[in-house]
Amino acid sequence: MIVGYTTGVFDLFHIGHLNILKNAKENCDHLIVGVTTDELVFSRKNKYPVIPIAERLDIVRAIKYVDAVVVQNSMKKIEAWETLRFHRMFVGDDWKGTSTWQELEVAFSELDVEIVYFPYTKHTSSTKLKEALEKLN
Repeated sequence: MIVGYTTGVFDLFHIGHLNILKNAKENCDHLIVGVTTDELVFSRKNKYPVIPIAERLDIVRAIKYVDAVVVQNSMKKIEAWETLRFHRMFVGDDWKGTSTWQELEVAFSELDVEIVYFPYTKHTSSTKLKEALEKLN
């Protein structure tokens, strides 16, 4: 059985989120999704998600492509692997080629974990949705 793993904030859930979860499930037998805590989002982006963690967990858990949901309270992907032992890590291709993911590719290759990049949905993002909502307000 191939276990897959992906993570995200999943704030203001949209088609880009659905696409990555659907594509991930098509590339593994058991998909685990890490949902980023409000505090971790704030520490990285200096703003909180619109939708609180408990609700985002429920939303992601309800998606038919998702087999298990975990709370992501650290960006350390190797630590997640030590707990979850996944075989494939799924991420948007907007991260491909960054120093962080180049380092992760090397580290994960030593663990026989494949990193699979999926096309980023450029026309829709939570940031764009927030900006549109702010303009309406």
